[in-house]
Amino acid sequence: MNIDNIRQPFIQTFPGDFSNNPVQRNTPKVLFSTIRPVGFEHPDLIAFNEYLSEEIGLGKYEAKDLDFLVGNNLPENIRPYATAYAGHQFGNWAGQLGDGRAILAGEIINESGQKTEIQWKGAGATPYSRHADGRAVLRSSVREYLMSEAMYHLEIPTTRALSLCLTGESVVRDMMYNGNPQEEKGAVIIRTAESFLRFGHFELMSAQKEYKTLQDLTDFTIKNYFPEIQSEGDQKYKDFFESVCRKTANLMVEWYRVGFVHGVMNTDNMSILGLTIDYGPYSMMDEYDLNFTPNTTDLPGRRYAFGKQGQISQWNLWQLANALYPLIKDEKFLEEKLNTYGNYFWESHDRMLCKKFGFNELLDGDEEFFTNWQGLMQELQLDYTLFFKQLENISIDSDLKSILENISYIPLQEENIKKLEHFIQRYHERLSQNTISKQDTLELMKKNNPTFTLRNYLLFECIEEIENGKTEMLNKLTTALKNPYQEIYPEFSKKRPSKYDDISGCSMLSCSS
Repeated sequence: MNIDNIRQPFIQTFPGDFSNNPVQRNTPKVLFSTIRPVGFEHPDLIAFNEYLSEEIGLGKYEAKDLDFLVGNNLPENIRPYATAYAGHQFGNWAGQLGDGRAILAGEIINESGQKTEIQWKGAGATPYSRHADGRAVLRSSVREYLMSEAMYHLEIPTTRALSLCLTGESVVRDMMYNGNPQEEKGAVIIRTAESFLRFGHFELMSAQKEYKTLQDLTDFTIKNYFPEIQSEGDQKYKDFFESVCRKTANLMVEWYRVGFVHGVMNTDNMSILGLTIDYGPYSMMDEYDLNFTPNTTDLPGRRYAFGKQGQISQWNLWQLANALYPLIKDEKFLEEKLNTYGNYFWESHDRMLCKKFGFNELLDGDEEFFTNWQGLMQELQLDYTLFFKQLENISIDSDLKSILENISYIPLQEENIKKLEHFIQRYHERLSQNTISKQDTLELMKKNNPTFTLRNYLLFECIEEIENGKTEMLNKLTTALKNPYQEIYPEFSKKRPSKYDDISGCSMLSCSS
């Protein structure tokens, strides 16, 4: 790989701590600390994303590159660093946070001029590890490696995964925070993104009243990642905030389209570029439930439940607005943009649902139709992905009993068949108002409704296999996630088996996941 081409504009631009000291501490007035990955004597490669490596300009993998994939024996051009940021966690100000398990190698630019940051996760402690060891376990690393790539192929903005390696070490983790720590296999992934900048980077500088650094950071972000912004002065920062709002709303709508639940939408987990970032206790939706949260730490309040993600994204943007106020200095502008955020989100959300149902435009009455549909989904506990795949070919004459048995998570009842039949009648009445052909309707649905989604129980099975030295399911899932709108493996297109209903890691997870 061409790691000699990695550059480090961030640490050449902003104030930082260059001591390489891993002791966990506050680092006021700086945006990063240099740090050395801990190093691993017996690493082993599990998976490498060759296509991504070529695309971003790193090139082909060779056996000697294993050292780089885990942070060993780095060349002089790479001075690793962890960034400092702040954030609101579960609605409360947490103060200084930072890259606790992540260490940045820097940035590479491919032949097309595309910038990509490269980051290890699990390579050792940083000043921001908050009394932790900075390591990662195989379980969480497999989940991030596969899910970030699954989201990419679903055409959803996301960080991506370059490699997955075993470290040869054991790591002790209390998976469910219930006083039962266990040794698990350690792992390191390399993840990539155009930028890993978060809302929290701006919150930190603003909270510390480091307004010059805040302005420099915002100017840097606009120059490098928002080329469409050509305005100057205060207007530049207004345009920046408006663009972040739009990117964030669009991301939320995409999450709803495929049934993705992030699980921990703290402001420090919000990408300034509108990317899906930090794959921890996430889940793809099995049975439809607006109140579902996959994160045990989010109980009982369910702040980050599926149905609240749009609302929480707006709350997080309020915090970003407060951080950027010293630059924008226009309270009315910020209030207006935040107050109209909901309108933009819901209009985009309803247009997205139209596409999932095959409606070529949003009509009066569709909002009521969608509300009734949500009620049906929740009452009958219908599988989100499977419902829409059935809907592509369903009719009043279809065997609704058989369909319900395949997509519902509750025992079959005659009255529920009648409820589904009534909905299908209404659905076809609404379809009759389309101004496109049946074939175009079907194509619209297929484009917006994935056949394959990476469910937690599939990940659970895959992790168990890898821990036993097998990679067959990893390879199958990798193939399937690259083709989410096709049925590559029919055995993956079924509802979660009941044996996994109460298994940790198949439905509910903790923040350590």
